[in-house]
Formats: sequence, structure tokens, C-alpha cells
Amino acid sequence: MNIKNHAGQGKAVSEGFKKQIVQRIGRNFLDIMILRLIRTQPTWGYMIIKTMKTSYGIKLSHGALYPLLNALEKSGFLQSKREKHEGRVRKIYEITAKGVQLVDAYHELLREQIEIRDIRGSEKV
Repeated sequence: MNIKNHAGQGKAVSEGFKKQIVQRIGRNFLDIMILRLIRTQPTWGYMIIKTMKTSYGIKLSHGALYPLLNALEKSGFLQSKREKHEGRVRKIYEITAKGVQLVDAYHELLREQIEIRDIRGSEKV
């Protein structure tokens, strides 16, 4: 990842800084991150917890995750079904069309904010 300083020269962002940004996004947009994860493959709660920790360094407790999954399902962004997996019945979460629309809208808004305009609101060159 490269950022530009005031002189317009490229400057590499340190791994530690990237980690801080991902964790900050995770705290503020956890629902979007979880929807993105489930969009790639329907999954169950424990696998979400493991993936968020290994892929993003974000530690989720069961007490934080399951109320969020229930709220996303109640809002129509996710749906769940019970499936037998490795001998156990698991609640598998899948993203809905409404959830896909939310994730796509999030990406579009970020793209507009980052690529089209700089902080002063003028067109990027």
C-alpha cells in the first residue's frame, strides 16, 4: 500500500500502521467486514471468530458476535439455516441480496470518497 506525502512522493505504509487501520475499520465497520466474509462463503459463528482473528487480527467474543449476527439476520442482511457439518449441527449464515447491496453500497461510497475527491473536495488529478 502506498500513500503520498505533501510533496506527492510515494511512501510505503508500515505493516504496523496497516494493522492499526484494519483494526480501526473492524471496530467501526464490523458488520460490513462480517458480511464481506460471509459473502465469500457461507459459514458459522466460530469460523467467523477464527477468520477475523487470523486474517485481520480482530478478536471477537461470542458475546459480541452472536448478537451482531442476530441483528444482521433480523434486518434482512443475512439468513441462516441449520446444517450438519463434521458430525455437528451448525447454524450456517449466508448473505442475502439485501446484504450484498449493503456491501456494494459501502464499497461504492468508499471508492467515491477516496478516488474522486481529495479532502478539500476538489477533483483529483
